[in-house]
Amino acid sequence: MGKKKPKFYVVWEGYQTGIFTTWADCQAQIKGYRGARYKSFPTRIQAEEAFYGNSRDYIGQNKSAKRVPSSAEIALVGKPIIPSISVDAACSGNPGALEYQGVDTQSGINLFHAGPFPKGTVNIGEFLALVHGLAMLQEKNSTLPIYSDSRTAMAWVRKKSVNTNLARTHVTERLFKLVDRALLWLKENDYANPILKWETEYWGEIPADFGRK
Repeated sequence: MGKKKPKFYVVWEGYQTGIFTTWADCQAQIKGYRGARYKSFPTRIQAEEAFYGNSRDYIGQNKSAKRVPSSAEIALVGKPIIPSISVDAACSGNPGALEYQGVDTQSGINLFHAGPFPKGTVNIGEFLALVHGLAMLQEKNSTLPIYSDSRTAMAWVRKKSVNTNLARTHVTERLFKLVDRALLWLKENDYANPILKWETEYWGEIPADFGRK
């Protein structure tokens, strides 16, 4: 009898969040927790990519179980910084047809848009959107902050490195050339723009959202 393959359990909403290597540990975080959000993945890399991304990209929204933040929590988080720009990506499947954009946070006016690319992932799109935004602001000598709702993309920018399972093929070559350019830009340029997490739970969808959920 073959050895059972390990699973990695991501908990986005639970008593404790994180990546767990046994169902028992995962279950301890979600049992009895209203609105728990979790899913298993076959590899740690996939689990890490999912955990630092958006749970809605991996599991559907359960509106009846969605936690409503208290007024005290909302007051503690505060409001988005204005002026600023916001970026987001949309993918028809993951991987699938990909595009990304950046908008003025307050007005929603589109500042840039790229795609669609025939095959990509949400995380790659979010990463490219951030770097595109940084480069655009640098050209304008602007230090405005940039909002993203992707922890993964923010981490990739910070580390100046991407970690993706998407294969580099003739179909994805154009997209990967943009990734190469973005990584080179990060290594050759400094920027003063704060990269901030968009608090979707408190503020609603990021203004750059494509509205396809």
